[in-house]
Amino acid sequence: MNFISPDITAFKQKALQWASGFGVACYLDSNNFSDPYTNFDALIATGVKHELKADIGSAFEQLEQYRYEHPGWMTGFFTYDLKNEIEQLSSSNPDHLHLPGLYFFVPEHLIIIKGDEVIITSDDSQNILQEIEKQGIQFYQGSPAINLQPRFSRSDYVDTVRKIQEHIVRGDIYVSNFCQEFYADNAVIDPLDVFNRLNALSPNPFACFFKHYQQYIICASPERFLAKRGNKLISQPIKGTAKRQANYQQDELIKHQLQTNQKERQENVMVVDLVRNDLTHSAKPGTVKTEELFGIYSFNQVHQMISTVVCEKQDSLSDVQAIKNTFPMGSMTGAPKISTMQLMEQFERSRRGVYSGSVGYFSPDGNCDFNVIIRTLLYNAKNKYLSLHVGSAITYDADAEMEYEECLVKASAMFEVLGIL
Repeated sequence: MNFISPDITAFKQKALQWASGFGVACYLDSNNFSDPYTNFDALIATGVKHELKADIGSAFEQLEQYRYEHPGWMTGFFTYDLKNEIEQLSSSNPDHLHLPGLYFFVPEHLIIIKGDEVIITSDDSQNILQEIEKQGIQFYQGSPAINLQPRFSRSDYVDTVRKIQEHIVRGDIYVSNFCQEFYADNAVIDPLDVFNRLNALSPNPFACFFKHYQQYIICASPERFLAKRGNKLISQPIKGTAKRQANYQQDELIKHQLQTNQKERQENVMVVDLVRNDLTHSAKPGTVKTEELFGIYSFNQVHQMISTVVCEKQDSLSDVQAIKNTFPMGSMTGAPKISTMQLMEQFERSRRGVYSGSVGYFSPDGNCDFNVIIRTLLYNAKNKYLSLHVGSAITYDADAEMEYEECLVKASAMFEVLGIL
């Protein structure tokens, strides 16, 4: 079923509200960002026709077979801890969210939104449209502030950054992405309401609401991990962050300072080199190139430095293998990749789980698109555990106090919707 909606914003809200009533639902929203690789403005997938839950060990192998059996639409997520399957790594930090290593499902109902055009793919399209139109738009009524606790005090964080820098001085690593968690026990939230407010406050191009029974991914990500368009693979790592300013002249100055900041450019070029190396495992020889280096993009809370790396995929290589070859994404690990992942397991105090992982889709035309799960709240409604991870790149020149402040800037939108700011 195809039709034009006279109020696409209201339709999206109603459709998401309808979809969230199912046990599993995935909502992807580009928030109208102009991007040459974005295929639609929003996707809503719900109702489980088939599903794959795979624990770490043979998860990619299971997904390979599952994708072969189901070549149409499917959406799902990868957790960061799949690194333990790809490399000889392990994780012993506590996990309070208990998501599977990866999860994908073939939806019963799929809604694609492009501009004001709506495409519903389902055996029951007419009834679905009627159910969506019946939905009332909910308005936020207010709730008690959530008492988030840090895993690191500021001084603990600063001390840990300095220990990481000792490894950099010794030559063990060059750069790492060090992450810390803020968390709340016995937290009671309305996940859909929190997502709607977060997406309104911080409307980023890879936003996502993913409901996996009683577990939720509430995501305002600005970063693409990996997309495939035809035989082209695209990765757009982010390294470099600056806080937006209310004054236009000051904001433009901050943007210029980000563009010319040698530390930020050093971080960005390091991750670009890492992504280029990862893509060579999937690329036709000589096709890896950097389409854009040090691009500055502005979002509601921050300016970001984003680069774009592309290649032509080897004809014989599956899409699942191409993802495995680049996972986890270099912007969330560091360099050298394996050494930094080993070290961060020692220094971090909780398991990342799906944070630093990815949510996205495979489509029947052979394309796929996956984000980087950052700027995200994770919620387990069963045990009432709420988690917010945030990280930053640690280099030899990094100032630990400034890195801590950068983490707070990145978390600011999530803090605000939880009533903390």
